[in-house]
Amino acid sequence: MQFNSRVAIVTGAGGGLGRSHALYLARYGAKVVINDLDQAVADRVAAEIKAAGGEAIGFGASVTDEARVAAMVEKAMSAWGRVDILINNAGILRDKSFSKMSMDDFRLVVDIHLMGAVVPTKAVWEIMRAQNYGRIVMTTSSTGLFGNFGQTNYGAAKMALVGFMQTLAIEGQKNNVRVNCLAPTAATQMTQSIMPPEMLAKLAPERVSPGLLLLVGEDAPTRAILNAGAGHFARTNVALTRGVRIGGGEDAGEQVIARWDEISDRKGETVPAGGFGQTQQELAPD
Repeated sequence: MQFNSRVAIVTGAGGGLGRSHALYLARYGAKVVINDLDQAVADRVAAEIKAAGGEAIGFGASVTDEARVAAMVEKAMSAWGRVDILINNAGILRDKSFSKMSMDDFRLVVDIHLMGAVVPTKAVWEIMRAQNYGRIVMTTSSTGLFGNFGQTNYGAAKMALVGFMQTLAIEGQKNNVRVNCLAPTAATQMTQSIMPPEMLAKLAPERVSPGLLLLVGEDAPTRAILNAGAGHFARTNVALTRGVRIGGGEDAGEQVIARWDEISDRKGETVPAGGFGQTQQELAPD
């Protein structure tokens, strides 16, 4: 049992992808806290896990409510004494082109996706550091990584989670807290209106969740972005080209334009270990 003795919290787990994640982790032996905005829905998924012989607790809370999230973590600690895994999955959509989108809809989506991952992560962070073990997954998206019409709010929030993951993974490394991103494509309530039926049929959430075996296992990587959908798995990297040293001459701007293809050449690109990697490349001797 890969996750036997491990305790997991899955946010937005009342249905769709979150439910699939929770059932998957429970199948591999994890004790699971099922978070959903609706307590009855959370309890229903917890009951599914219990009926299959597992251990689960349902907890109704908004992921942006610091007090309720803290209470959820405390309930996990009271029941099982530790928290090993956090899957930040909760989210919403408010799709419109940017010209038609209200600022309220932009703020709401960023708040739920970004702060709705920050708040639970903050609530478990010191627990994981103290026990020298933690596995955290942020749910990013191809919209954040590559863009998608009508989803500026969602894309901004989802790419922000990549930045959150990159630095958090560095800070957690000495305490064996590993942080990764999952970029899923799945047929859920959020995607019903934006994908045709024949595509939705192939994109069962259950074909994404097996990626968790890598992302939150004992030998999990850290700072990885795993793309998953329809049983297909790939990896996205934030890479840096070798670039061109142009210097600070008066024609530097014109040189950037003239040598853009050379600057963009991906041959020999790297994935820096941290933000200082860019600075090191810039200051390297010719």
